[in-house]
Amino acid sequence: MPEIELSAGTIDYEDTGGEGPVLVFLHGVTIDGSVWREVVAGLRDGHRCVCPTLPLGAHRSPMRPDADLSLQGLALLVAEFLERLDLRDVTLVLNDWGGGQLLVPLGRAERVGRLVLTACEAFDNYPPGLPGRLIELAARTPGGLWLTARMLGLRSFRRAPGGWGWMSKRPVPDEVMDRWFGPARASRAIRRDLAKYAVSVPPRRVLLDWAEGLRSFKGPVLVAWAVEDRLMPRDHGPRLVALFEDARLVEIEDSYTLIPEDQPGVLARAIEEFVGETATDGSPA
Repeated sequence: MPEIELSAGTIDYEDTGGEGPVLVFLHGVTIDGSVWREVVAGLRDGHRCVCPTLPLGAHRSPMRPDADLSLQGLALLVAEFLERLDLRDVTLVLNDWGGGQLLVPLGRAERVGRLVLTACEAFDNYPPGLPGRLIELAARTPGGLWLTARMLGLRSFRRAPGGWGWMSKRPVPDEVMDRWFGPARASRAIRRDLAKYAVSVPPRRVLLDWAEGLRSFKGPVLVAWAVEDRLMPRDHGPRLVALFEDARLVEIEDSYTLIPEDQPGVLARAIEEFVGETATDGSPA
């Protein structure tokens, strides 16, 4: 897996290469870029798919002790990643973690041509639902993240209702979840990085101001929302669409938050159609 040195530290990423439109996929907390593996499999033939693993708890290399891993800091790290790889006219695809959309209100979306917001945090829904609040509570409790990381090694805890069981309708393969949760179990420094993010969410008024700032994005937007999502309110899909000049909503059945796990084929086709249509309509591809 290639890696790149950024201001916060070393970031791993996957890159299919190729000359097609560039898609950059962002993942959620305690997850890595492999959550997109089946979606990428359906898109790689005609697109360049790039999947960085951000320092959100499943990364392999600890960040520098002074790294800014706040919600805003990580959004700016995404901008730095795009710049360092010289990726342009990117279709930025989010799932679960919503921080990537902050590139717009922070004025750093110059390399983003399209947005795909896939069942992700929005408005003041940071952290999302009971699982998000539990991670925040664990980060504020001495030894809490260590215990949580240990518990995530148990299959019963991974599928518990109200916790990780609300992330996907279908069990994620054990080997994938072992990859996600292994770094935090093994490394105190990784847990330190996760804690820095988990306690960084700003006040509600700041989050809502950032959401209003999304109106400045003029490129095409696809909002793909899971009808049965337990963490991302269903009405956030239409609310997000209403913020943009050129946006469409696709509601996806039979899925929770992790649409890339529950319905990867449906999501890949929706993204492929969206990118193809917006390119045909005159947007550069």
